[in-house]
Amino acid sequence: MITSFLQLLKKRYEDDLDEDAHDFINYAVEGAKRLDMMLTDLLEFSDIGTQESELRYLHSEKIVEQVLSNLKTFICDNNADVTYDSLPVIYANEYQMVQLFQNLICNGIKFHGNEDPKVHISVKKENNEYIFAVEDNGIGIKKQHLEKIFTIFQRLHGRQQYDGSGIGLAISQRIVQEHGGKIWATSSLGNGSMFYFTIPFVYKKN
Repeated sequence: MITSFLQLLKKRYEDDLDEDAHDFINYAVEGAKRLDMMLTDLLEFSDIGTQESELRYLHSEKIVEQVLSNLKTFICDNNADVTYDSLPVIYANEYQMVQLFQNLICNGIKFHGNEDPKVHISVKKENNEYIFAVEDNGIGIKKQHLEKIFTIFQRLHGRQQYDGSGIGLAISQRIVQEHGGKIWATSSLGNGSMFYFTIPFVYKKN
């Protein structure tokens, strides 16, 4: 509503406003849009774990295919290449898995360097769980920041460089934890990043 009224104000009084006034309205519109995005992400973050989520057996490969369909325009706009190995059937919540893979793939594309972004998804079995890996060729993360990136609102870059609310990885961690797994990352600055997360074969919440 804030955004709509600001844009209406700009349209109706466009000829009466000087350059500074136009700039102020544009700043206010951008701020309102960021607030809307932040509130949406916060609602998603708070909803995880507050309601009983349905877990069932899912083809994780189909989940990734759905995500790639969702991100088709974003992938094309960034000339990105997203590949994946043969992926297993997992016991999970479908909506949350779409969120998880979408967050990790988006990050791998968004934080790219001079080269076209490449993201690859692989998986291996270990004990009673699957360990997924989402690898990118992006700008990388300093070692001292690897623990911070899963903290809500933690941003390593300014909005002028990369947009976003700083909640995506916190949501990802919450989703993985709700499935009885864990998530972590390895990286070095300038050499891409590897995000790992585990999904148990079967998980029942206490």
